[in-house]
Amino acid sequence: LAKQAGYDGVEIMASEGYLINQMLVTRTNKRTDQWGGSYENRMRFAIEIIKRVKEKVGNDFILMYRISAIDLVEDGATGAEIVQLAQALEQAGVTIFNTGIGWHEARIPTIAYMVPRAAWRFAIRNLADNINIPVIASNRINTPEVAEDIVASGDAAMVSMARPMLADPHFAKKVAEGRASEINTCIGCNQACLDFIFTDRVTSCLVNPKAARELEFNEAVTIKGNKTVAVIGSGPAGLSAACTAAERGHKVTLFEAGSEIGGQLNLAKIVPDKTEFYEFIRYFQSQLDKFGVEIQLNTRVDANTVGDKFDEVIVATGIVPRIPDIPGIDHASVISYLDLLTGKAKTGKRVAILGAGGIGFDVAVLLIHHKSQDKSDSAPDTDSFLTKWGVDTTMSEPGSLSKAGPKFPAAAHEITMMQRKPKSLGRSLGLTSGWVLRAELDAAGVNSIPGVSYQKIDDEGLHYSVNDEDKILAVDSIVICTGQDSNNALYNELTEAGISCRLIGGASEAKELDALAAVSQGMEVAANI
Repeated sequence: LAKQAGYDGVEIMASEGYLINQMLVTRTNKRTDQWGGSYENRMRFAIEIIKRVKEKVGNDFILMYRISAIDLVEDGATGAEIVQLAQALEQAGVTIFNTGIGWHEARIPTIAYMVPRAAWRFAIRNLADNINIPVIASNRINTPEVAEDIVASGDAAMVSMARPMLADPHFAKKVAEGRASEINTCIGCNQACLDFIFTDRVTSCLVNPKAARELEFNEAVTIKGNKTVAVIGSGPAGLSAACTAAERGHKVTLFEAGSEIGGQLNLAKIVPDKTEFYEFIRYFQSQLDKFGVEIQLNTRVDANTVGDKFDEVIVATGIVPRIPDIPGIDHASVISYLDLLTGKAKTGKRVAILGAGGIGFDVAVLLIHHKSQDKSDSAPDTDSFLTKWGVDTTMSEPGSLSKAGPKFPAAAHEITMMQRKPKSLGRSLGLTSGWVLRAELDAAGVNSIPGVSYQKIDDEGLHYSVNDEDKILAVDSIVICTGQDSNNALYNELTEAGISCRLIGGASEAKELDALAAVSQGMEVAANI
């Protein structure tokens, strides 16, 4: 049917633990007939599919096979078995191999932001070195530099990208035109793509809310304007609004009270394994430069600053950490997450984290990794990542799982995470990254206590109760991660002065920090002025 419809080829999906993949390994294939038992028998299903398809479509039709380059599950295939399968499939008629990494059931992250770029190239190379047809590399390839290096080194003949095309559908065009610096890079967060898919929502992209809404936004952006626009605050909402308004032709001035653009994004990029957020800020900076946005850093705005100088005023002043009403909250041991992440404060060895949402987990990850809590912009190290998660890079073990298992480094701090809700911690985290963070915290010995009622803080530590039982947690530091409040004081000042303005981002609604909502709202507001 595909050939009759005019397609040049088809891809057979046989990786990630789907049916064909399941027939190949003893983990799932328990058959005792000609389709199970020996590896030759277990390969039979895949080979017969290719032979039958080849008979129907002939030699002038591309037959791509998505092979599991590494299974990452117990009783999965070894590297040698994967090569043996690939060679047999090549003989059966496959013309090109695409690659999948890991089964969906694998307890090793393969595509989320904490996975180093091109971390799985060794598994791709295992195939490329042993067959005579092209191999396509996949998973966590998000920049042209990484893609070009994979091809130039001979690890693969091609690369495949999916999420990077959601982040920037003009990725390839920009590379071809020498505009790689303008690429909106996929940061691997999965928050609006895979996490949306798994909850039956329409796919989009955190760094590009236009994704799946192109007709709505592209039409709005083509409507040009010539207003003077003030955007106050350069967090994700403010940056999105400023770039969108400037792209439409408005003369935009972006005010920022701090010394750099980014707002809460600057906190995210400090967290170990979240260095991709540097790319998000880099992209926004490139767009501000491209469209001529005037940036005024270290500038606190008031009604006098704005006056009647602008046709439109957009207030994106973000949030402030919420301070819970606990007796002793001003004790010397208490630290706000903001002060910790910005380096204004440091913790002792024993730490209690109050609040177990995204920020609480980020703080826990930071404290696990860093004794000094110093800022670092170093990208995740591939060798350390693979060792930590117990990956056998020789691929000699079944599923390429190391006999020694995962080797998580010792935690730099003794951490207890607490929350008022009686449910398990981290339920608000994304489906594709939350389990990874929980596994890492469990391996680090982080103690989790839900259903807490906070009583007071004093020199003895944190007094609390669980199930009506009073307890004291002796700690050196208590980090407050109990939510945020809108920072809308400027908006109130401007409206009281009779200045019409629009409120967006966290300043409008301070729920769990939501960069997707902030970027999307900034774009929507700016597209309609």
